Amino acid sequence: MTAIESHNQRTALAAGLSAYLIWGVIPLFFQVLDFASAAEVVMHRVIWAVPALGIILAAAGKLREATTALRNTRVLLTLIATSLIISVNWFGFTWAVTNGQVLQASLGYYINPLMSVAVGVVVLREPLGPWRIAAIVLATLGVLNLIIAGGEVPWVALMLATSFTAYGYLRKTVAVDGRVGLFWEAVIMTPFMLAGLYWLATTGEMHFFDGACEAALLISAGIVTAVPLMFYIIGARGLRLSTMGIMQFIAPTLQFVIGMLGGEPFTTAHMVTFGLIWAGVATFTYSQLRRQGREPATDAK
Repeated sequence: MTAIESHNQRTALAAGLSAYLIWGVIPLFFQVLDFASAAEVVMHRVIWAVPALGIILAAAGKLREATTALRNTRVLLTLIATSLIISVNWFGFTWAVTNGQVLQASLGYYINPLMSVAVGVVVLREPLGPWRIAAIVLATLGVLNLIIAGGEVPWVALMLATSFTAYGYLRKTVAVDGRVGLFWEAVIMTPFMLAGLYWLATTGEMHFFDGACEAALLISAGIVTAVPLMFYIIGARGLRLSTMGIMQFIAPTLQFVIGMLGGEPFTTAHMVTFGLIWAGVATFTYSQLRRQGREPATDAK
């Protein structure tokens, strides 16, 4: 490996780690926004993400690509669908972290990659293998344990995992740069979010004009959306997918710690469920490492 390739990999590793670290501690930021409803936070997150992503596209020289992306009807329809799905995911996550459900959010993002593997096998006919079968079975047993032994349906976790899995699958079906796709998703959602803010204003439930601090925090929600995405894309371009696949568990682990330190209920049933999920994650990670060991290294692009 040349010095330039080594530097590129270190940069990609630092960027990938930064993305997952930000996503891991992001519940702390959204908890600061508890003066506003989850709906208003998501509305501002979408609206202010548009200029933030526009700046990122300009810096990356992607504006021309962005202007031509929607000429394909299939791409446009797919991005309309993914904009709806990701808005549901963002609302669910924001609601969870502002209503004492960070542990459920953590559980959802632990389940997500294992659910994605299952979808890949069923829909895309991807190879599975015994280790991935074991990982999916363990995750399923973890959810069933919480339902049966704990008498609790982890609907927030399941909604987050399902919506993000569906989002990831649909985005894989169109060849659009991640930054370009998210920019247009935010643009597509913006008119509806503006209408929502207008409705909140007429009912006296909008908090953007409560003060300069509140306004700045709500505007920052858009920046917090765009920045980790930029880091993630830099990491994904310079690292193996299997490496990124293993690193993705950093975020739910940090979220789990935040939930525990926040004093959220953690019963024996939760302990068994997370134990099974972690066993599934360890099995999945082992499978990723085995596959990485068999694959030749690829240069960063």
